[in-house]
Amino acid sequence: MKSNKENIFEAAVESFKVNTMVQEEPQFQRFSRLNRVLHVLMIISFISLALTGMTLKFSYTGWAVILSHLFGGFETAGYIHRFFAVVMVGAFTTHIISISKMKNKEHKTWKTFIFSPDSMMFNKADLHDLVDSIKWFLGMGERPQYGRWTYWEKFDYFAVFWGIFVIGSTGITLWFPELLTIFLPGWVINIATIIHSDEALLATGFIFTVHFFNTHLRPEKFPMDIVIFSGRIPLEEFKLDRPAEYKELLESGEIEKYLVEPYPPIVIRAIKVFGWIALSTGFSIVVWIIYAMIFAYR
Repeated sequence: MKSNKENIFEAAVESFKVNTMVQEEPQFQRFSRLNRVLHVLMIISFISLALTGMTLKFSYTGWAVILSHLFGGFETAGYIHRFFAVVMVGAFTTHIISISKMKNKEHKTWKTFIFSPDSMMFNKADLHDLVDSIKWFLGMGERPQYGRWTYWEKFDYFAVFWGIFVIGSTGITLWFPELLTIFLPGWVINIATIIHSDEALLATGFIFTVHFFNTHLRPEKFPMDIVIFSGRIPLEEFKLDRPAEYKELLESGEIEKYLVEPYPPIVIRAIKVFGWIALSTGFSIVVWIIYAMIFAYR
């Protein structure tokens, strides 16, 4: 039995279709244009860093030599690596600035903003969702009622902060060794080399396996989830994915604010082409790394 608010919302959906003169069902706007642009920049920069970095790390392998020739040599690969490092840090900085602007717009203190229910900070609900997810996987319970952000999305989110700090700081140390050794002992360069290399290897393996699986290879999303590129998700899919958020927005009467028209098919095709290139490149890097670690590691 549908509630009164659900009936009102369905009427609003029909009104939206009439006003926009489209036959398709409206979609839910999940991500802003800035979110999508920054994520695309992160994808391009991360894959470029992984390709050039792993080429240098495993320079003794055949596939690394072939890639280095495509880049114009190992020295050029280093230049490309540093360029995309700047791009990634720029995207990260822009995101931090946008968060600060959002906090000021909502007139909240940092504590209230960070620990609000819809923030990316972990809370008790995430622990409950984790336990309920394990029960669901084992057939011992129902699917959890996920809200705006899931616990694995939050983990991925904060992994970027850790990576920027650890890999970024050690990368700067290796980029400007003469300058930094004026203030620091020389052995810091050796430590930075080990941390930068191994942490980058860990991040690459995680992103192209665990993150890819959570985002694209789950049964309900296979073979690809394009919401981070389009920013839009079909309403029925939104209800299934984020039932708690859907219910909250329905009860507050704010869900209509997020209704948008679907993108034309040609835009979706372009998005999928980009997505498939990113996915195939990422999985290829994982295969190359596994080969190097098993058969050629030095």
